[in-house]
Amino acid sequence: MPKKSLEPRRRSKRIKDQVLNPEQEDTDHEEDVKPEPQSKGLLLLTPRNPIRGSSRALKSSRRGGVKEEEEEEEEEEITVRPVQVILQKMRAELPPQKQEEEENEDKDTPRSITPPPVVKEDLRPAMLSLQKLREKIPEEPRQRITRRAEQKIPTVRSANLNAQAPRRPSRSALLCCIVLITMAMALGSWYFLGSRQAGLKMDWFYSLLPWQQEACQDHCKLTLVESIPADLQYPEGAPRHVSIYQGWMDLLHQANETVQIAAFYFTLRGSDLGPAAPQASEGEEVFKQLVELKSRGISLKIAVNSPQQSDEDTVYLEKNGAEVRQVHLKNLTGGIVHTKLWVVDGMHVYVGSANMDWRSLTQVKELGVVLANCSCLAQDVEKVFGTYWHLGTKGATLPQQWPRRYSALSSKQHPLRLKLNGIDAEVYVSSAPPSLCASGRTGDLDAILSIIDDAQEFIFISVMDLIPLCRYCKPPRFWPAIDDRLRKAACQRGVSVHLLISCWEHSYPPMFVYLKSLSVLNKQPLSCPIQVRIFNVPATKEQKKIPFSRVNHNKYMVTDHIAYIGTSNWSEDYFIRTAGVGLIINQTEGTPGSPDTVQSQLKAVFNRDWDSDHALDLDSKDMKHCRSRQEDV
Repeated sequence: MPKKSLEPRRRSKRIKDQVLNPEQEDTDHEEDVKPEPQSKGLLLLTPRNPIRGSSRALKSSRRGGVKEEEEEEEEEEITVRPVQVILQKMRAELPPQKQEEEENEDKDTPRSITPPPVVKEDLRPAMLSLQKLREKIPEEPRQRITRRAEQKIPTVRSANLNAQAPRRPSRSALLCCIVLITMAMALGSWYFLGSRQAGLKMDWFYSLLPWQQEACQDHCKLTLVESIPADLQYPEGAPRHVSIYQGWMDLLHQANETVQIAAFYFTLRGSDLGPAAPQASEGEEVFKQLVELKSRGISLKIAVNSPQQSDEDTVYLEKNGAEVRQVHLKNLTGGIVHTKLWVVDGMHVYVGSANMDWRSLTQVKELGVVLANCSCLAQDVEKVFGTYWHLGTKGATLPQQWPRRYSALSSKQHPLRLKLNGIDAEVYVSSAPPSLCASGRTGDLDAILSIIDDAQEFIFISVMDLIPLCRYCKPPRFWPAIDDRLRKAACQRGVSVHLLISCWEHSYPPMFVYLKSLSVLNKQPLSCPIQVRIFNVPATKEQKKIPFSRVNHNKYMVTDHIAYIGTSNWSEDYFIRTAGVGLIINQTEGTPGSPDTVQSQLKAVFNRDWDSDHALDLDSKDMKHCRSRQEDV
């Protein structure tokens, strides 16, 4: 065959060999290629074409062994580099970061597009020029978009689906709801209306309403009230406050719906002195107003200790429309109901030392407090009354856990925040004994001890009895709870402690021996700032004939931070067995030192009595009339 006719075949062979074996040197093409006997008409599998997706080439059946001349091959040979070699060169010129991205792209590239195409002879010049141009202009790496980076574009259909209304409950669910609501209404009706204590239950529910909680922020009016026995004189200009008689009458005149009274006993009429006794006129006037409450459409509830020495007043009041419950606390705790409190219309309150006795208005020195338009505090005091009312039912027993309707609205940890006479105050109500304290209620003894521990400058105490004993226990036992706190306050913290204790014919003689042991601490070497004085109420011959009178019956304490007004004498019996309450008021955070605060008023009352001629030293000869009697007031 002529030489020229073999040149195209030799060129195509060399191109094919370079495609199949890109690493083979050019010298391999000089060898003769012998035709395979069975290769005629068969397809030759080649690497896949990156453009066409597949590259299958027909294996020529007219291949033969032809000698090739090196001179002609050198002149007419056109070498075509594989695409892989070109790509490797381009990657070498890219920065490392872009090389990594290119490698990641190669990993994701299908195998069917990696090998170069078999280029026809007439397209070589164009391909070469394109390859050279591509080498000069590097390609920017493509950024793959992953599924995480893809943002979902809301469609109209998805928006319509999201805007669809929630599924309606099934008929069975609606039926269950109706049944449950009906049962709840039935139980609520039975709970609030199906028992004798419906009023208390409704009051408890009413106190939980939001607008009643807001009533705690109302401005409350506080008035100190006291009874000064006849012929007890003070210097001109000494502090004097509204009488307890006037405070009680004001409460009765303001009453519109309910009056609730918890008392030790009722002897407002002077039946023990004979008819028309002038000393009992104020007590009889109060009794008259109580009788007239029924005609005014006002409910009167009385919880009184039982048994009473005389029940004439309570029997008469019960006949005239009052509801009276006798509380046999001795059968439950071994003590008595020594509480003295009033709650009027769920808005007004009285707490103090005065019993429902005509003597407490004219013949006994008493002190208490009246709070008007103070519904939140009144509702809390009403819960204490509710515990006595509960125990006054026939066959009542002490519950292991008091019902929730008696739970406290205030405590030492969570006091009520009120405005008393326009001054911010923190107030809570304590109660004794612990067995009568419902959930959240601070015990009366705990309140007293915390007040003593809180004092930084002074502690002024005015009580009828202060005895470190369980006086009525058999046998009596030592009780150092208050005694220890007073000694620590004076001797360890340097707090000035002043004790004003009562002296009368029913005083307990061992108490004065104990008081001397306290006053001794004021001497060397300890020099603890503790001072003790005895308050003596003078009496004429006629006044001495009045039983259980002419005594300082106060039960209060005031410190540089807190004022305490209670109903209990200070011995163990009154805190573990006997029912009593305390009112704790702190107004120091509002306007410290203001003369209008309760602390300032109570401190002035104490200093008036302490500096008066009626306050005696323990060694005074005027104490000879203090002798032992087991009766109490």
